[in-house]
Amino acid sequence: MIFNPRGVWAIYRFEMARALRTLLQSLVTPVITTSLYFVVFGTAIGSHIQAVEGVPYGAFIVPGLIMMSLFTLSISNASFGIYFPKFVGTIYEILSAPISHVEIVLAYVGAAATKSIVLGLIILATASFFVPIEIRHPFWMILFLVLTATTFSLFGFIIGIWAKGFEQLQFIPMLVVTPLAFLGGAFYSIDMLPAAWRTVSLFNPVVYLISGFRWSFFGTADVAVEVSLAATFGFLLVCLAVTIWIFRTGYRLKN
Repeated sequence: MIFNPRGVWAIYRFEMARALRTLLQSLVTPVITTSLYFVVFGTAIGSHIQAVEGVPYGAFIVPGLIMMSLFTLSISNASFGIYFPKFVGTIYEILSAPISHVEIVLAYVGAAATKSIVLGLIILATASFFVPIEIRHPFWMILFLVLTATTFSLFGFIIGIWAKGFEQLQFIPMLVVTPLAFLGGAFYSIDMLPAAWRTVSLFNPVVYLISGFRWSFFGTADVAVEVSLAATFGFLLVCLAVTIWIFRTGYRLKN
């Protein structure tokens, strides 16, 4: 089938326009949230922990803050983007349009990932007003940023298809992803934990994402950067496999 750039662009532009309609909210919310994290964690905890692995604590938590926001924003953007057409019934028009399943996923996931990456960069810029930011490996920082945004946008796309109501859209992000992010070393190094808890933390997939992203900033990581990269790619492949299965079977799309 010939690639349909107009169809992809139409969906992508529609999704981006929806974000622009709430531009002020989309920009102000991450700025305020990031500032509050620095006030609470930077002041309350930073006064007791001067540095972690040779990195000032205020700077140490920046990659974790960006990753936490990236997880939640990517999932919410993509899940709502595909759920709303299901809710109003326009999903059938999209499925019957001369656009392939790959192009549908590319448009929705691409738009969600774009919005998440932009907001991640806004959070990075906001953090630079509080602490000096050093990025030792900018290429790897961008790579981890794009891979994580794409992976969790794809994960959110799956959640949007699976969800039968607005409550289910928030179920996994609030009760699964957010706790895993807090326990994944966003605000601390897992090397600070007792040996037993450190072993338990290694079963948390978020640890590898945050660790790899933090390495791109400071050159230090809780796990090897190769393992972090492999874990990110592995999660991406799993989401791709689930998405392919959804479109092949029509799971919650055709009924």
